[in-house]
Amino acid sequence: MATTPKLMRAIRMSEFGGPSVLKLCSNIPVPNPGQKQVLIHVHACGVNPVETYIRSGTYARKPSLPYTPGTDVSGVVEAVGDRVQLLQAGDRVFTTATETGGYAEYTVVSEDCVHRLPDPLDYKQGAAIGIPYCTAYRALFHKAHAKAGETVLIHGASGGVGVAACQMARALGLRVLGTAGTAEGLELVLRNGAHQAFNHKEEGYTSKIMDATKGQGVNVIVEMLSNVNLSNDLQMLAYGGRVTVVGSRGPIEINPRDTMAKESSIIGVALPCATVEEKAECAAALFAGMDAGWLKPAVGKQYTLDMASQAHIDIIDCPGASGKMVLTM
Repeated sequence: MATTPKLMRAIRMSEFGGPSVLKLCSNIPVPNPGQKQVLIHVHACGVNPVETYIRSGTYARKPSLPYTPGTDVSGVVEAVGDRVQLLQAGDRVFTTATETGGYAEYTVVSEDCVHRLPDPLDYKQGAAIGIPYCTAYRALFHKAHAKAGETVLIHGASGGVGVAACQMARALGLRVLGTAGTAEGLELVLRNGAHQAFNHKEEGYTSKIMDATKGQGVNVIVEMLSNVNLSNDLQMLAYGGRVTVVGSRGPIEINPRDTMAKESSIIGVALPCATVEEKAECAAALFAGMDAGWLKPAVGKQYTLDMASQAHIDIIDCPGASGKMVLTM
């Protein structure tokens, strides 16, 4: 095996702010793995909306600077720490977290956050697993406690988390309704498990959703943009319905009375709050999905590492998501 280089390219931010604070540096030392850590040669890294919030300095978690973003990478194990037993150099892997950041040619990851990437999936698909599928599973099953036979509405279903939620909910026996903002997005949603898809840019689309439920409403809503949709969501719930808040870009005013008549719930979703047991349950579900063939990450726009700032612009401002955005090395 070739000798690991001493320096690598990586995105570094030395201050919080707009996308322009993401700087490509070519002289960053390759990190060394600790005893229970793994050094991965990164082939691709997913881009998530939360990374734009962290970058701006407005998120609850404010990392120390300089900082390299990136959580869900895929690539090849380059080296392992002395106490790592289940992985070895040359293994194809994907991650659910990193220690040193994924917008880089190499990253260090704790052993328990590294998983083998099945051969049928390529590296770009591998970079679309970690955050999207774990978030979708947590929203649907750890928080909403969705059950087979219930109806779930997935807002923003053409994005990374949305596609994951559609595939997962359909495979586990729910009736799946999804929304998207473009014809391409609607087609993607239907192709990935939704029974019906609705254009959220169309006037009266919420009435069409209610018609699809014969006026009964939906049992669960997975909400990606709660600052826009939450008030309407409460009107679309069935009795005992649950809204899981996966994303929000600002405040919204709601009437709490809307939760009373139906005894509905609004539940926040934060992946970092998952327990060890919940992480293990999620990982088992994902590997079962890979084995069964329903877990098929949909990759959207792809960017080279030097285009990270453009990726951050597009993930917030693009008119309609169509799969998971990834950086390639």
